[in-house]
Amino acid sequence: MNTVIENLQTIAPEVAAADVQRDQPLRDQIDLDSMDFLNFIISLHKTLGVDIPEADYSKLITLNNIVAYLKARVSD
Repeated sequence: MNTVIENLQTIAPEVAAADVQRDQPLRDQIDLDSMDFLNFIISLHKTLGVDIPEADYSKLITLNNIVAYLKARVSD
């Protein structure tokens, strides 16, 4: 979870971890445009070494979704 928030803060430094609701759409909470979201995905890929194909972007809606997605792929 911390790694995801840290990567998010590189794109949106104003984000406070305590303010992010885990089960609400992340892009709505933080007002990420598509380019910011893409940069966030790239940052996660670089940090964790997890390939995230564009077809899977729709699975990355909430913070909980993102963490679960990454956990499933990091342990592979």
